[in-house]
Amino acid sequence: MVYVTRGLVETLLRLAREAEPDDVTISLAVTRAEDIPDAELPPETPVFTDFYLPSAGASVRAVFGMDLGTPAGQTQGRFVSHPSGYMGVDKTDDLHEVIFVAVPPWDTDSFGAFDRAGQPKEVAILDVEPPEEYPQ
Repeated sequence: MVYVTRGLVETLLRLAREAEPDDVTISLAVTRAEDIPDAELPPETPVFTDFYLPSAGASVRAVFGMDLGTPAGQTQGRFVSHPSGYMGVDKTDDLHEVIFVAVPPWDTDSFGAFDRAGQPKEVAILDVEPPEEYPQ
């Protein structure tokens, strides 16, 4: 089971919708459930709560080839949109421990998660707010 906040899902779907017909790839980070008020999960459970915009650090990446927009080691997941409608992990997707995929019409029914091998994972969308500070 993969846990993600409703706010993050809605934001990712909006970004995918706005980028169409282009695809979107976004790094995602988790917060432990113990740090999320009202999570009602075991304390050590990771919940996807935050994202790093792909444009952050783009100038440095273009010149030096380094990604400074995403803190090293702090992203456990990746979101990719597939405007073509393919609900799965593509060979060109940047793989992480968890890969969230969305396809048109960009709603929660067209949003899923997969492991690195492309196997589907069950997703639980939580109606909770993450803490104000950066994820753990």
